[in-house]
Amino acid sequence: SGECKSGQRLGAPETLGISTLDPGHRPPAMPPGRHVTIRVRMLDDTEELFDISQKASGKMLFDLVCSHMNLIEGDYFGLEFQNHQKMMVWLDHIKPIIKQLRRPKHTTLRFTVKFFPPDHAQLLEELTRYLFALQIKQDLSCGRLTCNDSSAALMVSHIIQSEIGDFEESQCRSHLLNNNYIPDQMPLIDKIMEFHSKNIGLTPAESDYQLLEVARRLEMYGIRLHPAKDREGTRLSLAVAHTGVLVFQGHTRINAFNWSKVRKLSFKRKRFLIKLRPDLNSSYQDTLEFLMASRDCCKIFWKICVEYHAFFRLFEEPKPKPKPVLFTRGSSFRFSGRTQKQVIDYVRESEFKKIPFERRGSTRQAHPEHLNTGPASQAAASIPYIACSDIDSEYYLGRDQARMSNHSYREQAMPRRGSGSGGTNGAFQAQQEHFLGVVSNSPHLSASPGHSHGMVNGQKSLDLCSHSPDGRQPSPLTSPLLNDACSVRTDDEDDVRRKRFPTDRAYFIAKELLTTERTYLKDLEVVTSFQSAVGQDEATPESLKNTILSTFEPLHKFHTGFLREVEQRLALWEGRSNAHIKGDYQRIGDVMLKNLQGLKPLTTNLNKQSEVLLELEKACKASRKLEGLCRDFELQKVCYIPLNVFILRPLHRLIHYKQILERLCKHYPATHVDFRDCRAALADVSEVVEQLQGSLIKMENFQKLLELKKDLIGVDNLVAPGREFIRLGCLSKLSGKGLQQRMFFLFNDVILYTSRGMTPTNQFKVHGQLPLHGMTIRESEDEWGVPHAFTLVGQRQSVVVAASSLTEMEKWMEDIKMAIEMAKTSNGPSSDLLTTNLTDNKCPEDSSVEAESEDDTTSPHTSLERPAPHRGNTMVHVCWHRNTSVSMVDFSIAVENQLSGNLLRKFKNSNGWQKLWVVFTNFSLFFYKSHQDDYPLASLPLLGYSVTIPSESENIHKDYVFKLHFKSHVYYFRSESEYTFERWMEVIRSATVPSSRARVLNSKEPHPH
Repeated sequence: SGECKSGQRLGAPETLGISTLDPGHRPPAMPPGRHVTIRVRMLDDTEELFDISQKASGKMLFDLVCSHMNLIEGDYFGLEFQNHQKMMVWLDHIKPIIKQLRRPKHTTLRFTVKFFPPDHAQLLEELTRYLFALQIKQDLSCGRLTCNDSSAALMVSHIIQSEIGDFEESQCRSHLLNNNYIPDQMPLIDKIMEFHSKNIGLTPAESDYQLLEVARRLEMYGIRLHPAKDREGTRLSLAVAHTGVLVFQGHTRINAFNWSKVRKLSFKRKRFLIKLRPDLNSSYQDTLEFLMASRDCCKIFWKICVEYHAFFRLFEEPKPKPKPVLFTRGSSFRFSGRTQKQVIDYVRESEFKKIPFERRGSTRQAHPEHLNTGPASQAAASIPYIACSDIDSEYYLGRDQARMSNHSYREQAMPRRGSGSGGTNGAFQAQQEHFLGVVSNSPHLSASPGHSHGMVNGQKSLDLCSHSPDGRQPSPLTSPLLNDACSVRTDDEDDVRRKRFPTDRAYFIAKELLTTERTYLKDLEVVTSFQSAVGQDEATPESLKNTILSTFEPLHKFHTGFLREVEQRLALWEGRSNAHIKGDYQRIGDVMLKNLQGLKPLTTNLNKQSEVLLELEKACKASRKLEGLCRDFELQKVCYIPLNVFILRPLHRLIHYKQILERLCKHYPATHVDFRDCRAALADVSEVVEQLQGSLIKMENFQKLLELKKDLIGVDNLVAPGREFIRLGCLSKLSGKGLQQRMFFLFNDVILYTSRGMTPTNQFKVHGQLPLHGMTIRESEDEWGVPHAFTLVGQRQSVVVAASSLTEMEKWMEDIKMAIEMAKTSNGPSSDLLTTNLTDNKCPEDSSVEAESEDDTTSPHTSLERPAPHRGNTMVHVCWHRNTSVSMVDFSIAVENQLSGNLLRKFKNSNGWQKLWVVFTNFSLFFYKSHQDDYPLASLPLLGYSVTIPSESENIHKDYVFKLHFKSHVYYFRSESEYTFERWMEVIRSATVPSSRARVLNSKEPHPH
């Protein structure tokens, strides 16, 4: 198939639904009838003539144009022309040409970009990127793509690098004096030349790529404005993008309606209507109305919205509706062609011979060796399918499947820089925050379903007492103040510094290896320091000392050397060395391959991790003194997460290596110098991970049971063979006193419910157990008049509970049903868990006496001595204060989603950005002054938070900024590159959008995170 001729690549199939034929297929025969000659103006301003039957469809003409250019990814483009009303419209692919062009001989069609993807890396062919670059050049020249002087000069420098080659001062100045690329170019000539001088060595293809890299961040990238007015008569413009419908005032975006928030688009005469999904928390109108110049203006804009939605959000082309027999209503228009996902899949799966093409207007030639497919993006893989239809000139948008596991849109993580902040129109300002949560100069991430729109302000402690019914006890989640002792850097200084570093995605993937390796080495040091702390004590058994020593000492020594090598390689890559050898070191696969092969002998010890956990547990049971030593060590600042988690870190780290190598292999073309080493290293680490996967799952469950045991009072034998933890979280239990907040723990054989009394040890007291054997579950909202209520009917008692939201209720019911099914078939643990029989054998109806109370101060029944303090920031406490739940699947995903690196942080009311070293693990962010620090200054548990992009009104005019908010507390964080921005968004969303067990298990092909 790689050798098929260009003419065989393209053509319209019988269904008229696919732009590019599979190799070997022939285009359908031209319909009979009189032929006409159609004039098409190309993106390089040349004109071509095409001879075609008048009865041919628009699709046939479009395929002829694509075939003429050997263009495979033609689906991003369209043919535009001026109709008899002097309005610019797109050639309809389904209708015959004769019905669209009144005077074909006197009409010139323009071949232009129709669909602008958020990431140019999704364009897999060099020719496609070249055509996009020509479109950017046109948009810049005519003033349609507005931006600041610096961005304009940078883009022009890439255009002239592509056209005239490397910088030579007199030639460059002469070229700029004779060619105008932007309006009012003269004052910027020196700036353009300065940028051009830094582009030495870039091929035309690389210049196109860099041009698109700059352009796609601009607010007006790909924007085509359609004039309109709001109800108050304010002049506005509407536009459509991959994310949804946008509203502009002048060239400033003032509002945006994400596809996920839009239920229906329609028009009636001159009125264009956007119907939003109902939002229970909102008092705003659900239908927005805009007045356009005419019905035709409305229809033109409505059609392009329908097409944009289908192209970027559907898996496949929508099917045509059957024609009504008696009468028709509204428009029958539908999107015809492949969706973006189909385009990407098709190009990736097919092999095409690379055909060199001529770059018009260029004084240098593109050589065949410069033709490559470029960095591929995996974006389309997670675009959810949306059912949609159009009736009566309406377009219904099916609900986005936003809760499909932890998949996130790559398209939603593409920052864009706005060109100015402009005033916001009052009619839209109110809706702006609410409907989207994101009206931004950055990516569009609407708030996660089922989660609040607020977050945390590090200037104050977190005021979360409102979640606690009694409101007496302060939250244990208070983070220490992060004061200005941390370095505050000015933005200009930061931007200058950042420009010196490589911009290749592979560099930032390698940098993630470096930053996370630094954290991993610190984590290993925690275990070795624990070994030193308890090693000298006679209470510690020799076997335990030896096991820890033999496992962790060699690992620590090995990773110290590995980190040194990675640091050296990154320093060379960044060019802090002789420039002439820099090229040989712009890779990391060789370092990883060598070290992973060196690590292999040590991985045989990794099965011993379970032995360390078991031995430690056994020794603590046997010795009260050792138990005290362990507890004291866990309370130290250096032990920022439970000790048992540190012990399992070497296993988690292998998963991280695998993920990093997978990203590199996906990024590199097969011909890249680093690809072979990366693939070999990936094969090595995958083999080890596969061998250890089974034992890791068991160990994680064992570690979780040990951790929960410390949080609970009044429970025996929690760590029993065969017992599996499934979910923990907050539910309100219905009793004689009404609804009372309780903490529920679901295992594969039993449900425990507890309260958080005023115990001196900060623990949760168990009130009852509900065996799963013989249990049934039903929704009970109507029965009790309590929202999100369901009843657990056990053999001995029934309990009515209510979740905090519909999402929470669905997750609990799904997991409990699954656990009940598992309990029917498995021979799980049968031991009674409670130390005393606290089970209250009453149905909710028998509510005259209820033994439970929030004021319960029962301490452990055996303890007569002063109770020892207990960590108050464990996951159980976080769930209690945030009134949410978390599952074992979430914990497993959290293990895979760990990240470290420098971020700049800003509070809501502060001006400067503070540079911090941030570690994400265990559903929390930990803040350090620098990566050398031994313990965090503060921590921020993220469950229940929202992560979004700042809106235009927040005046954060910086790239790569994300916003964390909970209630009235707000943090802004700024990362250094697009890749690191995507990664932080990805891992934080994994913590803020917990999954249900069944949903994630079904989608774990491998898991996307």
